[in-house]
Amino acid sequence: MKVSIDRGTCVSCGSCWDTCPGFFEQNPDDSFSQVIEVYRLGGNIAAGQPSAGLEPCAQDAADLCPVQVISIDYE
Repeated sequence: MKVSIDRGTCVSCGSCWDTCPGFFEQNPDDSFSQVIEVYRLGGNIAAGQPSAGLEPCAQDAADLCPVQVISIDYE
């Protein structure tokens, strides 16, 4: 599973980091969502690969995002 965040349209509501705090966090500089460093792909704060144990909550976070800026790729 790969997760990406469209940070340009994120509204910083906090639903993703409340739902899946082991994978998402609030960026301290701009307040938008980002992937926790250990799970980032290539150092990209907007893309990551959760561990198997975090996949369900990452999916829940994507489903609950009010502006649907979290994309999941299962390839």
